[in-house]
Amino acid sequence: MTKDRIVTTVAVALLLVGFLTPCVVAAEMDGVMMKDGKMMMMKDGKATGSMDKEMTMSDGTKVKPDGSMMMKDGKMMMMKDGQTMMMDGKMMDSGKAMEKK
Repeated sequence: MTKDRIVTTVAVALLLVGFLTPCVVAAEMDGVMMKDGKMMMMKDGKATGSMDKEMTMSDGTKVKPDGSMMMKDGKMMMMKDGQTMMMDGKMMDSGKAMEKK
């Protein structure tokens, strides 16, 4: 009987993790995105409006409303259409993580 209880408990735990994971992923999808040549604010993976002021990400990267970025090492870059920068400074290109050059 205890073996059945353990299996049931593990199955329920795995189901709960499966249901909670999308909430965690959606919460991590906050940042800014270049869309059709304009910078947009992102909240829970959805565009919420135009970016109207400079933002500093948690890694020190500064992003301006024109899409230019100043890395904490002083290097300048320009965001391209479809690229997203998360609040932690990670860059995504069409939903895939990318390396900052």
